[in-house]
Amino acid sequence: MEEEGKREERKWAITWERFVQELKKAGYIAAPMVVVSVLQYLQQVVSVIIVGHLGALALASAAIATSITNVTGFSLLSGMAGGLETLAGQAYGAKQYQKLGTYTYSAIISLIIMCPPICVLWIFIGKLLPLLGQDTLISQEACKYSMWLIPALFGGAVLKPLTRYLQTQSVILPMLITSSFILCLHTISSIAFSLSTWLNVILLGLYVKFSSACEKTRAPLSREALYGIGEFFRLGVPSAIMVCLKWWSMELLLLLSGLFKNPKLETSVLSICLTISTLHFTVPYGFGAAASTRVSNELGAGNPQLARMAVLVALFLAGTESVIVSSGLFLSRQVLGYAYSNDRQVVRYISVMTPLICLSFIMDSLQAVLSGVARGSGWQKIGAYINIGSFYLVGLPVAAVLGFVAHLRGKGLWIGILAGSFLQTVLLSIVTACTDWNKQVTKARERVLERRSSVKDEDK
Repeated sequence: MEEEGKREERKWAITWERFVQELKKAGYIAAPMVVVSVLQYLQQVVSVIIVGHLGALALASAAIATSITNVTGFSLLSGMAGGLETLAGQAYGAKQYQKLGTYTYSAIISLIIMCPPICVLWIFIGKLLPLLGQDTLISQEACKYSMWLIPALFGGAVLKPLTRYLQTQSVILPMLITSSFILCLHTISSIAFSLSTWLNVILLGLYVKFSSACEKTRAPLSREALYGIGEFFRLGVPSAIMVCLKWWSMELLLLLSGLFKNPKLETSVLSICLTISTLHFTVPYGFGAAASTRVSNELGAGNPQLARMAVLVALFLAGTESVIVSSGLFLSRQVLGYAYSNDRQVVRYISVMTPLICLSFIMDSLQAVLSGVARGSGWQKIGAYINIGSFYLVGLPVAAVLGFVAHLRGKGLWIGILAGSFLQTVLLSIVTACTDWNKQVTKARERVLERRSSVKDEDK
């Protein structure tokens, strides 16, 4: 009994030591990634604020254009880039360093291919928006703003794979420095968002080209990058669906809020709630990026237990953060609305909505990490199916019933999406808990080494 007790103590001591070590590794990635996410998000916010000083028409058109371009373009690219987190992260863990550079080229080529069809949509926004009931003048101005964002779209097609390339190697500091510098320059000089994006691409590109930190993973552009496009799309498309489905469901809430008796109040309050929720999501997104990197690296390296530990640590970080932030938000619920409006009706409405936003914070934090685990493991398809069921078979129907049938208005809409988020989190948790990490290690090795052998056969 005594020996068994000692063995149990040693087991717990080893587990605790691994937990602390993983906490340090995850924190090293997550902390700067959180800052990078916030800084990149603020670039678009600053652009809208600057345009807002040009007048009400400019503000309205910029806000609509930003929303549409995010939904139809930037979110799509960001989601698809998640496929690179699987391929590059596992290749790096398996010490197939040249594959990391080649996969990045495949991702850049794939995302650039996606841009022209999106550009066509943006060019015709001025004609499409009036068909959806938007003001003609605002639609025309929104179209002009969208067209000026086309260079940023192509810049994003290069920037997003570059950030994943560095992220999967845990090289985060360069992204932190460049994002900070560009946001300051963007704010002070009011340079266009498109120019800011390309400046970021150039700075990170120079770092990748000349830094010794990327020496092992730099690879020449070759035919192998073209062979990898199909493999990237197989992971990138479901990864994009994972990201976009929830994003689109939140945008649909705003459209539904315009159907209530007091659309101005309902839309304003839901818009503020979405702004708060989106700003917070940049924090757990950093935890999700850390989870994706650590899980993919350990799977590629053949360490199933460390991959599992990385999941637990990331969930611990995200859960702790969400409880702290949501508690602070709940305590300030009576004054929170004054940060956005002086209208007492709006302020009171936001105070009623705040407890629901707090619950959303907790769900968002957990699902951000679990989605990161999905990207790191390569089961994006399962995540896509979960998101379809959670938000479009449950979340939005419940939102519509509570908002219009139960007459809960905006509160009902938010409860519906919250129900979808809860279901999403539960299902992702079940899939993660039931994951056979040994099997995932085998799949990761096959994914990296199979690609290598197939390319050799092709060259023969």
